[in-house]
Amino acid sequence: MSAYQQPSRAGIGLRAPHVAAFQALRPYVPFIEVHTENHLCGGPLRAVLHDLRRDYPISLHCVGLSIGSAQGIDYAHLQRVRALAEEIEAYLVSDHLSAATLGGIYANDLIPVPLSEETLDLAVAHVDLIQDALGRQMLVENPSCYIGYEQDEMDEGIFLSELARRSGCGILCDVNNIFVTANNRGTSPRTLLSHFAPSAVKQIHIAGHATEIDDIGTVLVDTHDRRACDEVLALYAGAVETFGNVPALVEWDSMLPELNVLLDEAARVQTYVQPQLGYAYA
Repeated sequence: MSAYQQPSRAGIGLRAPHVAAFQALRPYVPFIEVHTENHLCGGPLRAVLHDLRRDYPISLHCVGLSIGSAQGIDYAHLQRVRALAEEIEAYLVSDHLSAATLGGIYANDLIPVPLSEETLDLAVAHVDLIQDALGRQMLVENPSCYIGYEQDEMDEGIFLSELARRSGCGILCDVNNIFVTANNRGTSPRTLLSHFAPSAVKQIHIAGHATEIDDIGTVLVDTHDRRACDEVLALYAGAVETFGNVPALVEWDSMLPELNVLLDEAARVQTYVQPQLGYAYA
């Protein structure tokens, strides 16, 4: 078995430039994740999902449901997500605790929302609507944040845990986003991680980030363009200790390397948790 085909318990985010190589190689990964909105219009990318679903569970990761937007949910968009999820029998469906629209315009970004009781009530109502439409549980991810709001009344872990309790959704815990957010806000990543309800966490994301220096100081930026640093992987190991062996996934969205590098990264992250999981590679 070649190095890049060694078994891994971490899935990978599959992006369009890797599709042909992935289809040809059919590597061992426990599941793959795709960005939902890239596959809503049919065509070759949607056909790829029909091919791969025969061999891999597919997780749909959304960026456009806009759970935290005061403008409400775009029901037409939601119905298209539901149709795709049903069509490929999606393994998981997730989105972010963020807003995707401002003033009726799609922002093409994940806009953090105030972590207030008012936003929590809004998010509960939106998640209830989404889960009713999907006919299944969804997962909600903590986004990376660079500043806070004056209206903030809690942190992301407490907010998402309460959202899960009230709506029945699960949590997608992104440990890189925790690391980025905590460092940008001058708090402890371990403390923020400890505020996530263990029973609600159903998946973990791992990615890389960049360090930038500007007039304000040092800022960590969630770039998804490199391997995860040792500190993020150590935080992942702590997450496994806290949440158990929930499915993990490696994200790499820009400056994409060759597929074998991504597969190696998925295998590498497991070296940080093998003692807890009680297995080793053959």
